[in-house]
Formats: sequence, C-alpha cells, structure tokens
Amino acid sequence: MIPGKPRSLSMPSYWFGDVTGGKCTPAGSHDPEYLSFRLDGIRTEMESFCPPAWEAARDSGFVSSRGEYIRVLREVCIYRAEKALALVAARPEQELIQMVHMRDQLDEVINLVTGRALEWHAARSPEFSRKFRTLKGKRALEALVAGGSPRVRGIATGMMHLSEVKADLTREIEQMAGEVIPNCTGLVGGVVAARLLAAAGGLEALARLPAGTIQVLGARTALFAHIRSGSAPPKHGIIYQYRKVHGAKKGRRGKVSRTLAAKIALAARIDYFRGERDEEFLDTARAAVKRAAGESGS
Repeated sequence: MIPGKPRSLSMPSYWFGDVTGGKCTPAGSHDPEYLSFRLDGIRTEMESFCPPAWEAARDSGFVSSRGEYIRVLREVCIYRAEKALALVAARPEQELIQMVHMRDQLDEVINLVTGRALEWHAARSPEFSRKFRTLKGKRALEALVAGGSPRVRGIATGMMHLSEVKADLTREIEQMAGEVIPNCTGLVGGVVAARLLAAAGGLEALARLPAGTIQVLGARTALFAHIRSGSAPPKHGIIYQYRKVHGAKKGRRGKVSRTLAAKIALAARIDYFRGERDEEFLDTARAAVKRAAGESGS
C-alpha cells in the first residue's frame, strides 16, 4: 500500500532508506511499487550523485545479503520498466505505428511473391516470358490467375486476397492518422504521416525533431553512405513519397523537401501540444509548398 504524497527528499536519501543524523533508516517495505514511489520523490544532482554500495543497504538493515539486495533492486527495475512501457503502449499512436509497419510488410510480401510467381509462370510458358516483365500489381496477378498452372493460380489468388487486406488497412490508417496526427495527415496524407511517425518512434519524438532531420527520415542508407564515402547527401527520405516532392521538377525537389519538412515539424508540434486540426495553418503550409514547387496560386 502506497502512503500519501511523498515528501520531497534530498540526498543522502536512497531508494532503500534515508540518512538522518549519520544513520540510515531503512525503507518500510520491499514492495516494488512502494520503492518505486520513493524513487519518484527523490531528487538527485547527477553531477555529484554517487550510487551507494550494497553494503549500505545491508548495514541499515534493509537487506541481509548481496543476493537479497540484487533481487529487490531487480524487482523494482522490472516494475518501473513495465510501468513505463504500459504508458507508451497506451498512446494511440502506437497502434498506428504497428498498422503502418504491417501495411509496408504486406506490400513487400505481395511484390516479392508476385514477382517470383511471374518468373515461375514464365519458366513454364516461354511464350509468356517476353511480356510478363511489363505486368505489375493487380494486372500481373490477374494474368497469373487466368493462365497459370494450378499452383501458380493458387498463389496469385492468395496475393490478391492480401492486396484487398492491404487496401482495407490503408483506409484504416488514413482514418486513424486523421485522428491521431490530424495536421501531419492534412499536409502529406495518412500513410506518409504514419511512416514519419513510425520512423521517429512516436509523436513526442517527432515533435522534437528539427526540420532537417525530418527531411531525411527514412534515408539512413544514403546518409551513412554520405558519411562513409563522401557521396552526395540525401535530399529527402520518407517525404519523397509525397506527390509534391516526387512530382516536382528535379531542380526544385531539394527546395520542396526543405519547405515541406519545416511545415511537417510545425504540424507535428501542433498535433502533440494541441491535438486539433488547424485549417489556417494547413492552408498556409500548402501554399508555401506550392511556391517552393514553382506552382502558382495559394
């Protein structure tokens, strides 16, 4: 049972007891929740803080051996870790992150298996080998279902079902992203916004990132290649998937990327601190991206 609000403790007070008059009085319980509650009430100056040796806990009477000290400390650490993870898992963006990861993996599986099935079908039907390379996505699967061997048809049918699952999941992502990160979604769409959220690790983390980092989120390989070999630095990462970036003229993509990243940084902060869609901000942000792309109009 946790007592009332803890008093503000100052060193030398430790998780296992308080030092008063040169003597350490042990904490009243080994309960992890109670000891964690004590920790939350202790302020330390990290520059001068020196963790006590386990002997101090033994000498105070809190534990009788090093093994008991480690066991109690371990239980406290596990309790605090579980509590912290529960708080993170309860955030609505965590489900959105898992959903966008699942969608991207479904996309990888569908493309990989469809490509392999086309190769298999071409090996069985040489007359098909010259035209199958132009087939992609749904058209490729339809061709396999119509003319493949029984096994290839079964695989293609399964991939078509997965494509339907991916489409349904995409719609759910768009809807949830509009609720969790409404301004980021209004700026770049739900799927791109969710991918940025996942790459950052959460809404709070995304809201703290500078625009320059947001601009290259997802471009890790190119960024490390630039650091190692001195190749040209990446101009964009995930935001390249947004139509205003990949559709911009080559000479303007860098400018569009920088402008868009700056607006996403602001949108993420509005989403984190206010959580409401700001139409005035979105209109201004879209107009700025259009100007960066060399488009006329607001």
